[in-house]
Amino acid sequence: MPDEQHQSTTLITGASGLIGTRLVASLEAAGQKVLRAVRREVHDPRKELRWDPATGEIESDKLLGVDAVVHLAGANIAGRRWTPHYKQELIDCRVQGTTLIARAIANLPEKPRVLACASAIGFYGDRGNAKLDESAPCGDGFLPEVCMQWERACQPARDAGIRVTNLRLGVVLSPEGGALEKMLLPFKLGLGGILGSGKQYFSWITLDDVVRAMQAVLDNDKLNGPVNLVSPQSVTNREFTKALGMVLSRPTVLPMPTFAARLAFGEMADALLLASTRVVPGALKASRHNYLYPELEPALRHLLGK
Repeated sequence: MPDEQHQSTTLITGASGLIGTRLVASLEAAGQKVLRAVRREVHDPRKELRWDPATGEIESDKLLGVDAVVHLAGANIAGRRWTPHYKQELIDCRVQGTTLIARAIANLPEKPRVLACASAIGFYGDRGNAKLDESAPCGDGFLPEVCMQWERACQPARDAGIRVTNLRLGVVLSPEGGALEKMLLPFKLGLGGILGSGKQYFSWITLDDVVRAMQAVLDNDKLNGPVNLVSPQSVTNREFTKALGMVLSRPTVLPMPTFAARLAFGEMADALLLASTRVVPGALKASRHNYLYPELEPALRHLLGK
């Protein structure tokens, strides 16, 4: 283990989440020091920094010496039905948290090299079969609006000369959480099936590859602005359903019609389940980034131990 004074220090918000937990473990295994931003009382002052986006409080003195910032914190977009109140909460928590972090590091006498801020491929909205790289414009609707405001909130860091990357995350596949975890039980029971027409594109990436891509973003000074964190192989919902059923050796004959999805999930169904977003990882491809699991079926077999 390198001497602490020579260690690179990375601040991570959302460190206890699905991605954050794995990223912390990966960085620490590589000998880097990680500082976790927490909202609760600090338990270990050497490893934790207290912040509160709602009140604008942050322990700025602990930011001194931080080399990189990975900002992952934000309320779960699929955590509850999208009432007007929850939709506003989804925007506020992202804009407030990002603004607080961006301003805090912009005001430091010695600034971090990079701010890698989470965003999502929801930026592009429902775009049918169009292949979307980072140059594609923002779409229409609630999710694109959330992502646009989220990314704009990084501006104080950009203005201060800090390299800012907006990590436009696809659907992160892991049996430990997120969409795949929710799908496993119904699919194992033989209740899995296509959603709506099944023709909508599904842009995914494994948790392993998300963490590797984030580390590449931190290390590569040429990766600037939006970076699509998706696998090179987007699939339709029908193709995904068939692949997951095959890996689990279960039938996938019970579809969820469009009207049923809307009845069950409300507005969220159109944005998250029925929208077609065919995203390509243009920036990562240009940087010659290598994936561990670029194809869906081998990725699912790895994740599920099949």
